Amino acid sequence: MEIILMDKVTNLGNLGDVVNVKAGYARNFLIPTGQAKRANKVNIAAFADRKAELEKVSADKLAIAQARAEKLAGYTVQISQKAGVDGRLFGSVTNIDIADALTAQGFAVARGEVRLPEGPFKAVGDYPTTLALHTDVTVEITVSVLGAQ
Repeated sequence: MEIILMDKVTNLGNLGDVVNVKAGYARNFLIPTGQAKRANKVNIAAFADRKAELEKVSADKLAIAQARAEKLAGYTVQISQKAGVDGRLFGSVTNIDIADALTAQGFAVARGEVRLPEGPFKAVGDYPTTLALHTDVTVEITVSVLGAQ
């Protein structure tokens, strides 16, 4: 299915690109989230009329993400979990826990922005973690998992 991208999509293309994707990906994800529209004559003409406006909105989103990244760069968040004497947690620290801890400390972070490629943390320690605030903006923070009795 051919679609026109209304925003930059990671590993797919930039604003205004006409790309061919699987129909299910377009129908179930890209179109409902507003990241794309079907590439027909009407939508291509409408995109051409609104291109400057969409580019401005995209630039604003990027500027907001960069400002958030400057505030979070090098930040350390501490999370306490029950742990045994050997340092293993009774459970794990997930992206939801990290997002909740950052939100409680005044940083609005969604759980989808927290990247844990090796899975949740299951032991006490300090872990470098990446936050993907925008398709072009990532920031490194440190998650310090503390053991509680």
